[in-house]
Parts: sequence; structure tokens; C-alpha cells
Amino acid sequence: MLWFRVDNRLVHGQVIEGWLPYVAARHLIVANDAMSADLLQQQIVSLAVPEQVAIHFVPVAALLETLACCGESSLVLFADCQDARRALESGVDIRALNIGNLHYAPGKIQVFPHVALSEQDREDLRAMLQQQVELDFRCVPSDKIRDAYEQLL
Repeated sequence: MLWFRVDNRLVHGQVIEGWLPYVAARHLIVANDAMSADLLQQQIVSLAVPEQVAIHFVPVAALLETLACCGESSLVLFADCQDARRALESGVDIRALNIGNLHYAPGKIQVFPHVALSEQDREDLRAMLQQQVELDFRCVPSDKIRDAYEQLL
């Protein structure tokens, strides 16, 4: 399974304990320009990943190439909706996108307890909907999938 998730915390317990097993991922790909350039952060984050899972830190622009090498059985993490949209527009075939955690900040609208959207987030998600990307709003695999289409209009 190839799974795409937006989570501003990137790698944390919900990802390690929930999503990796759900996806049966052999590869965890963090597609984030800042993280791909920060070796110290990469070392720290890598400590949380099970040894049987290969972790890759790549700039968003390199995701398509990385997916060609890793294939299926990958969980791809984006820190925000803008990175997910950039990946889609660069040719990454995103059919479904899980929106896991987007914390509140001034100017954002809280749509679920775990998701607050800025106008930019809403614009990015609307663009993805126009490209037939299915949006899935939930923290962990056992949560009920929530629909936020009304908040995006």
C-alpha cells in the first residue's frame, strides 16, 4: 500500500504505532524541504522508527524519484497541505490523502479537534479535490473517516 499523510508533527507515536502497521510500510518517506536538510533532526527522528522500516528524508521535489525506487509499501509524510499539493503538481500520483494533524494557529479555522485550516490549506485541499484526490480526515486508522468538504467550500 502507498499512503500519503499530512501531519505537521511528521514522525511521532500515531505514525509509528498506528499508520506504519496499517500500511504495512517498509519505507517511511518524510517529504519536507527543511527536514531533508537537517541532519541532526533526521538522526533524532530516525531513533523512533523500527529497524525493519527504512526511513528517507527528501525534499518535496525529489519525492517522485524516491517513490520510483521505494515502490509500494511506503508511508509518505508531508508537514503541510502546500507540500502535498506541490508533490501532486510535480507528478506524484496521490489518489488519497490522509489529513492527520494540523495544529491551530492565529488565522486558522478549527474544523476538527486535530485539524485547523488556514486559507492556504483550504486552497491547497480544494485544488487537490479538483484533481480527484480523496481526502481522509483522521488521526489514527481506527478513527472514523471525517468529511470536511463543507469547510473547504
